[in-house]
Amino acid sequence: MNSYSIIDVDTHVTETPDLWISRAPDRMRDRVPRTETGADGTQRWVLGKSKGLVLGSDNRDVLETQGTIATGGLGSFKNPPKSFQEMHPGAYDPKARLKYMDEMGIWAMVLYPNVGGFGAQDFLKLGDPDLMLTCVQIYNDWQTEWASADSRRLLPITSIPFWDVAAAAKEVRRCAAAGHRGIIFSGEPQSFGQPLLGDSHWNPLWEAAVELDLPISFHIGSGAMAASTVINRLAAYGRAATYTMGAINLVLQNACHVSDLIMSGVLARYPTIKFVSVESGIGWIPFVLETMDYQFHGNNVREERPELDLLPSEYFARNVYACCSFEQTALRRLIAEIGADNVMFETDFPHPTSLYGEEVRARIQGGLSDCEDAIRRKILWQNAQRLYKVAEPRS
Repeated sequence: MNSYSIIDVDTHVTETPDLWISRAPDRMRDRVPRTETGADGTQRWVLGKSKGLVLGSDNRDVLETQGTIATGGLGSFKNPPKSFQEMHPGAYDPKARLKYMDEMGIWAMVLYPNVGGFGAQDFLKLGDPDLMLTCVQIYNDWQTEWASADSRRLLPITSIPFWDVAAAAKEVRRCAAAGHRGIIFSGEPQSFGQPLLGDSHWNPLWEAAVELDLPISFHIGSGAMAASTVINRLAAYGRAATYTMGAINLVLQNACHVSDLIMSGVLARYPTIKFVSVESGIGWIPFVLETMDYQFHGNNVREERPELDLLPSEYFARNVYACCSFEQTALRRLIAEIGADNVMFETDFPHPTSLYGEEVRARIQGGLSDCEDAIRRKILWQNAQRLYKVAEPRS
């Protein structure tokens, strides 16, 4: 019997400084994402000839440095690692990641990006469709190679060029053939000049997901973020308070994305399609679903939309998953209302405020201590195993 008891459905891999420069064609090399090292030794991502910033905003003081997105285990939000040498090696080295997973009893991890944004939206700043597509493909190929250290346990998720739906569907198929386990997509494509989720424009993407049986992830932070608002709050509230408040905004944005999805008609048209709300917690789910059901009845939605033959809560139960990490109250008191079949566990390693080391077990024990063993097993293992087609460890 093995000692693994967790499948972690949300982690990130810190992109190597030469990822795009080393792989891009010569004609693109001066425009792809790359890192610069400041006088204090801090590495930052920059983009293009004008050196506009990839992450955060166009203000250097707001930018997430390489180290800020890899504080897990070494460093903190206030004092993040300045470079790769100061990070936990599991942030960027697949063999070190597997070693850490062994120590934690984590059998598999689902892998998400940083630099291109949590919906690949930051690549839009490049302004060149060919270059944008190339950057997405370079990232996906790198993730495939990274996960090859143990493809049973390291599960890459495909970033897509969502600004070109035909190219996005093609990229999904290409990466699925290479072993990718899901798709990451913006929860609000309309904020980037694209059609709403319910528009038939997206049908090729939904059809590819259904055909290949791949879940589609709405990761927090995949929508538009107003840099000016962040800058103003930093000045007024300070860095830590701004990011604390910002975390709430991101979670509630995902709640809105899920509500939009349910009312869009996508789930009615594609009854087997699966979506995952990533890093957004679960405590909000009972209230949102109860509100949607109440409004659905009160507004007589079916008179206008007869194709919506289920209640919002029923669509959620059939088609949508959510992820928990640090929460204690929701798991002990609300799991019956949320649905144990719709919840998976995440650590968000190695991001700031991610669960790391002993805190992983402590949060699991605190949150799931009142749950039956069958419920614990679903949340920590079975739901993710089924959704991402994870092979059992060998005894």
